[in-house]
Amino acid sequence: MTELLNTLYIQTQGASLYLEGDSVRVVIPDDPQRRTLPLRRLQEIVAFGNVQFSSPLLTRCATDGRPVVWMSAAGRFLSRMDGPTRGNVLLRHAQHLRHADPAATLPIAQAMLAGKLQNSRQLLLRGARDSHRAQEEIRAYATAIAEAIPTLPDVQDLDELRGIEGNAARHYFSALRLLLRPDLDIPPFTGRIKRPPTDPTNALLSFLYGLTRSAVQGATEQVGLDPYVGFLHGLRPGKPALALDLMEELRAPIADRLALTLLNRRQIRAEHFETLPGGAVQLTEDGRKAVLTEWQTWKKREWPHRLLGRRVPAALLPSVQSRILARHLRGELPAYMPWMT
Repeated sequence: MTELLNTLYIQTQGASLYLEGDSVRVVIPDDPQRRTLPLRRLQEIVAFGNVQFSSPLLTRCATDGRPVVWMSAAGRFLSRMDGPTRGNVLLRHAQHLRHADPAATLPIAQAMLAGKLQNSRQLLLRGARDSHRAQEEIRAYATAIAEAIPTLPDVQDLDELRGIEGNAARHYFSALRLLLRPDLDIPPFTGRIKRPPTDPTNALLSFLYGLTRSAVQGATEQVGLDPYVGFLHGLRPGKPALALDLMEELRAPIADRLALTLLNRRQIRAEHFETLPGGAVQLTEDGRKAVLTEWQTWKKREWPHRLLGRRVPAALLPSVQSRILARHLRGELPAYMPWMT
């Protein structure tokens, strides 16, 4: 049995966190209520926006190997503190050597993209069954994505592979808008817009992608991989390429499906968003609270895993896939096997 430890999310602006014995004490401005939580029950702490930490608390979290993650108020990943680097240096060395060899890098990137496309296709097909409009159009987009999957083994370089990914993404987001109910009280979703999102649906997607990226980056570090050296995404200073690689197969079933559920069930509505000067849209404090509550429940949902032959909670999928990649890099598996729904 695997216990899913809690994540402490702090998103009240101006909140302060302190170490008190073996507990964390949370102080909310103008609120005299005493709030403490035992540190042993916390897997990580995630702070949104203007949240302060005491030095003793940060030191204790680093010593324990308990990650502290900073996000913007809109849910954009900013930084992560995780204490000393863990893992066998030989694994990272093998990862760097594999990255330096284009012939070895390409098959890993192909497998990761195959997982992303298959999971995207499955979300669209499931959505088409439940949709009361444009079912044939949604299925046509799913078919276009499916037709790209058999072409992946014949791709000769990463640029061509990324071109296939970009084309599939256009099909996917064109279909995703059709999975949203037409009678929602928010502006229609017309396509993926980021940096910054300018409509509620994109704001929600960006927020959930930030949460997913944080979980995946933490999993790569826990396994001992270098989150900044990936295979599908290119190297760039400050860009966790491997974390972005591994989250690709999680986007549709974990983040996008939850976004669709929250919007179509009207658990997240127009009142949960705010427009900032300049046109950027983000969740309000109440909106973030509602999403985080559902996110915690969503992470406990179990999904079938073909390689393991059993069901795995969503919260553990990043760790499982990171370990599968590590086994491949060590030569224990002949290929990286993506998670597919």
